[in-house]
Amino acid sequence: MNIAARETPAASVASVAPADMPAFDESRIIRACERGLLPDALVRAGMRMLIRQRLIDEHANDNALRTQAFERFLSELRASPIAIDTHAANAQHYELPDAFFEAHLGPRLKYSCGFYPRGDETLAQAELAMLERYAKRAQLADGQRILDLGCGWGSLALWMAERYPRAQVVALSNSRGQRAFIEARAKQRGLINLRVVTGDIVDFDFARDERPFDRILSIEMFEHMKHYGLLLAKIARWLADDGRLFVHHFAHATLAYHFTSRDGGDWMSRYFFTGGTMPSASLLLHFQDDLRVTREWWVNGTHYARTANQWLDSLDAARVRVMPMLRDVYGDAAAIWFQRWRMFYMAVAELFGYARGREWGVAHYLFEKRPMKVTS
Repeated sequence: MNIAARETPAASVASVAPADMPAFDESRIIRACERGLLPDALVRAGMRMLIRQRLIDEHANDNALRTQAFERFLSELRASPIAIDTHAANAQHYELPDAFFEAHLGPRLKYSCGFYPRGDETLAQAELAMLERYAKRAQLADGQRILDLGCGWGSLALWMAERYPRAQVVALSNSRGQRAFIEARAKQRGLINLRVVTGDIVDFDFARDERPFDRILSIEMFEHMKHYGLLLAKIARWLADDGRLFVHHFAHATLAYHFTSRDGGDWMSRYFFTGGTMPSASLLLHFQDDLRVTREWWVNGTHYARTANQWLDSLDAARVRVMPMLRDVYGDAAAIWFQRWRMFYMAVAELFGYARGREWGVAHYLFEKRPMKVTS
């Protein structure tokens, strides 16, 4: 999972603070925010101001300028490799102790948007509801050969292996730590139909003689990618002729942009989403040379906002348990990093909850292979 505001939330706190507050330079405001010296309500207000500014900067209400920017963005993606800074994602998210995430994510460790059909679901219920949604939309069935591409802590792979005992499930991870975690959980549950492999999607490939997949599912991995044409061409080679690819990625309804760390204000890009991409809801429609979209769905952003707020509540409740873990990783900066994680979840909640979830949300796609061209 990952996310979206260009600046640090603290960078705009000065603009929403009381008029008689002494002036601070940006670095002091950031430090105050990261040390928990500012109330959450003030930090969240700053985040919402930055979100509004993001919409202005990306020409959300100017069709001509937005179209020009999108064409430039497409050209940049097509000139890029499949992904950049893939090792940064590991360092920022996936190489922290598993116990840190076990302490505050849901019981399945689904590090992506949940689904709340009633609106009052627990985190555990929202995890399961979204997994069930994947199964229906991807048209999963027992006996299939299924790839979980970018599998996180195995929430989907483990669930599919349990749900479909005659299926052959393969999980591809960019993290050796996550691979060990998934393998341990599979062993605990007696699952013998799940295999985990480690590789960087940029250069990883399956053996030529390996059986193709009936289904490939990718949950919040495409946001770490750049050249979707190269990525989808690779996936097409792994897919059976009658196979399907299901993709879940977060998105803006119309805007697409890079996460770049240009200066000290690019807090999200620097600490949590280096090399990332914010796709638009239509972005993948521009990369259909090898696979074509047959179905599209949109999940309102309030579902992600609720997920992130529940993660934050759980993290706060687990503070005593997780602080020793953070001290092992960050030393004397553990308290600052605890607050950064809190700010991260607040930023996710504010972004996807903005405008009642109508601007940013989650896009689902179902792809099939394009028919082979027959030449006479």
